[in-house]
Amino acid sequence: ACWGLTLVLSFLQLAALERQVFDFLGYQWAPILCNFFHIIIVILGLFGTIQYRPRYIIVYAIWAALWVTWNVFIICFYLEVGGLSKESDLLTFNISAHHSWWSEHGPGCVRKEMPATGVKSFDSQSYISVMGCMVEYQYIEVMHSAFQILIALVGFVYACYVVSAFTEEEDSFDFIGGFDPFPLYHVNEKPSHLLLKPMYLSS
Repeated sequence: ACWGLTLVLSFLQLAALERQVFDFLGYQWAPILCNFFHIIIVILGLFGTIQYRPRYIIVYAIWAALWVTWNVFIICFYLEVGGLSKESDLLTFNISAHHSWWSEHGPGCVRKEMPATGVKSFDSQSYISVMGCMVEYQYIEVMHSAFQILIALVGFVYACYVVSAFTEEEDSFDFIGGFDPFPLYHVNEKPSHLLLKPMYLSS
């Protein structure tokens, strides 16, 4: 069970790092922060699994539930569920007008930059046209989040199983050590037998 959870958490870490790279490229500040916390908690879960610390694994399990909730929100954001708009700057904290990196660099996308019409200045921005995308960027983001949900659920189930296994081992250890009625008797029985044996031979 521990090795299984270690493999799942290692895979989660690789997936989180991959997602962090693309969120950095798109200046998606809210996902960047969440990915950062996710990476830290996964490391904590790995440490707890290797060092047999169930409390750390419980922390990861709680975070896994929050991580699933966050990715459900991302799916709703890009599918524009509940009045959300994928064109808003919600994920960038309104700091910049950047959007998902996949919006311009998806599979098959052809990016054309056109100069802005009118008076040109250093502050003028070019118009970017993207054509020919095989998959729209919002669906790529949805697939990313759906994949994160899937592996997070697997990690959550494994974490709960490992914590229960650790708890059972601790309970059985306490039972064996705490309810043995003859520990001192067995220790003292052999020396007393050895002390009586020379007296028997001398007689």
